Amino acid sequence: MKIRSVFFLSFSVLGWVALLSGCSANQEQQSEPKARKLHTLIFIDKTQSVRTGSGYVSQKYRKELTEIVNNNLQHTGDRLEIYYVHENTSKARALSVEIRTEKDDTYGASATDREMIENTYQLMLQKEKSVFLRQTLNKLEQANTGNSNQQTDLWASLPVIETASREDGRVKVYYFSDMVESTKGQGRRDFHVRPPATQEQAGQWAAEDLKKLNQYSIGNPEITIISPFDPLASSKENNPHVTYYWQMIFQELAGVSISEI
Repeated sequence: MKIRSVFFLSFSVLGWVALLSGCSANQEQQSEPKARKLHTLIFIDKTQSVRTGSGYVSQKYRKELTEIVNNNLQHTGDRLEIYYVHENTSKARALSVEIRTEKDDTYGASATDREMIENTYQLMLQKEKSVFLRQTLNKLEQANTGNSNQQTDLWASLPVIETASREDGRVKVYYFSDMVESTKGQGRRDFHVRPPATQEQAGQWAAEDLKKLNQYSIGNPEITIISPFDPLASSKENNPHVTYYWQMIFQELAGVSISEI
């Protein structure tokens, strides 16, 4: 009788443990998966060669910035940073924001409650994004009348991307720029003074510069160039070999292809 009691007690304890473990596993399966954080980097050219206040450029850039804020800031922890491109790019962070809105857990909630939670979350998220969009557009319109507008140090964006990739892993990069590297000093490029004349030359220069730039581990970000040129711009104004130079740089550093808008 005593043996049966001990066996029954042991079976009961094991049964409860199994039941609780099953409930825990089931709860984990039904809980909503957390989205991977997205880190958005926006580099806005604030040098003399890009006039962000002009009609065509302003309209195009405002449209693209609006889409970036709306599409990229979707989940708690998503971040967006803006850097100005000029002579001191790496020290020119102009804005840093992060989504703080959190959605209540819907596990065990009824269909009506889940809908209410989702609607409340989307409303609060939209309010937060509206503030960020206003701040972003204000940074676009800000003029640079200082001495830093004389040079364009796009190379300096690479350590910024490296830091973002190390912190968050999932990174999207947007250059609102003509991508005309123009920096004085030994071993630097000044595409205003001497732009690449052919695709072959652009590739050769990229190979030479990568000996210096391959120190940066930038991960594999998604990279987009939003150029200030309209579709009717000549090749002299919108030099395709400059784009090819950057294509080779990012292909070697990150194994990614850049897209251009």
